[in-house]
Amino acid sequence: MARFSANLGFLWSDKPLLERIELAAHNGFQAIELHWPYDTSATEVRAACERLNLTLLAANTPLGRPGESGLAALPGREADFKASFKLSMDWCLASGATAIHVMAGVIEPAQRALAFETMVRNLQWAADLAASSGLTLLLEALNPRDKPDYLYATQAQSNAVREATERSNVKLMFDVYHVGVAEGDVLTKLALFMPHIGHIQIAAVPSRAEPDEGEINYPVVIERIDALGYTGWIGAEYRARTTVEAGLGWMDAYSA
Repeated sequence: MARFSANLGFLWSDKPLLERIELAAHNGFQAIELHWPYDTSATEVRAACERLNLTLLAANTPLGRPGESGLAALPGREADFKASFKLSMDWCLASGATAIHVMAGVIEPAQRALAFETMVRNLQWAADLAASSGLTLLLEALNPRDKPDYLYATQAQSNAVREATERSNVKLMFDVYHVGVAEGDVLTKLALFMPHIGHIQIAAVPSRAEPDEGEINYPVVIERIDALGYTGWIGAEYRARTTVEAGLGWMDAYSA
């Protein structure tokens, strides 16, 4: 049975984070995931989640300078990545989050081979640092329409990085929206990469609105996810067409 988490990077994004957490709980979500929550106290976030019986899943590593979209793969920025990762890890441990989405970064074509090597080395260091705390590191392929020149745009590309790290706490974040835009064939890719998936996210293709429109048949996708044995949360990472509350009816199709 599918379990959905509210991605508070997109949902109620005009509200302060602590208010977004309240809204997620009051609208039926039992888990949340975040983008860049570092301006909010981790202890206050933990207290709110405990009071509201919410599971806190993950946050993203910082984006770096404008246009970088992450630091992990940027040659010459290793020290900055390590500082930013430690910030993320400390915040996640204090807040109760159990995973970190490691942002790779936008790479110039001539630097892609070096960037791959840089990403692997940085991930190995980060995974070893996080292992004793039980944190999972997530790699998310971002489609080239939304994020041109990001280190990886397909599941095969992000999985190649995962394999090269040789670290069991490095997993894939399978975002059905990005897969749909970048490469399609969602059901086949779910089956192929399921053993390495640490988290799944959804949104409509091509609009990135609620997952009840567009070209992805989400009832079929969710059924396949269940059939493949995935028992984790599925992140609702979409931009609401109007208000978040007005669009939440899409979850009714998956209620017990």
